[in-house]
Amino acid sequence: QVQLVESGGGLVQAGGSLRLSCAASGRTFSNYVMGWFRQAPGKDRELVATINWSGGTTYYLDSVKGRFTISRDNAKNTVYLQMNSLKPADTAVYHCAVHRRPWAVVTGPVDFGSWGQGTQVTVSS
Repeated sequence: QVQLVESGGGLVQAGGSLRLSCAASGRTFSNYVMGWFRQAPGKDRELVATINWSGGTTYYLDSVKGRFTISRDNAKNTVYLQMNSLKPADTAVYHCAVHRRPWAVVTGPVDFGSWGQGTQVTVSS
């Protein structure tokens, strides 16, 4: 049973920083792409960032490029999202997710099959 548990969310002023963590259990994740999604009230869920098994390949949503950094520690089965220069538009519930298949690249959000419960990020202006 795959389990993903996010932490690190909270309330921060615009321009501030937060570091999200996602602890994974239930299998070995070192050969899976991991990702972070977010969903704001009344909006569709969007893919924010992904990282491949080695950490050598990453993807970022255009609106977070240069501000967010995804990383992973395979020894700890944990993926992180460092968020700097936060904006009110970043307010959302952030979820981590794991790709459905090992050693597979990302073609779109539907590639991800297991999700965490999410952590709330609120950025005040």
